[in-house]
Amino acid sequence: MLAEVFARTEFRDPELAGVTITVTEVRISPDLKHATAFVSDLGKGDVEKLLPALKRVAPYLRTQLSHTLRLRIAPEIHFQPDTALDYAMEVDALLRRPEVQRDLDEDEED
Repeated sequence: MLAEVFARTEFRDPELAGVTITVTEVRISPDLKHATAFVSDLGKGDVEKLLPALKRVAPYLRTQLSHTLRLRIAPEIHFQPDTALDYAMEVDALLRRPEVQRDLDEDEED
């Protein structure tokens, strides 16, 4: 739902103008009062610089979510950068190193 709000909303915050925010995961606390949204700036990689702007628009997003989900009280939204793709790319690069490939090839021969 949060991704849908991002997709249809144009923010007045100049730091978010023209930026495509991707919500990769949302974790909600057991008491349903807090939601942590893991986000990335598709194509750019450095979403850290957008976190202050996302914090500024969080109350607006919370209101939009409460209307969309028809909730009386929506959770507070906190943003964290999603580093899963960066980590996967780092592991892939390590696996492609010649010395690792050599070790993998030796294991296949045994």
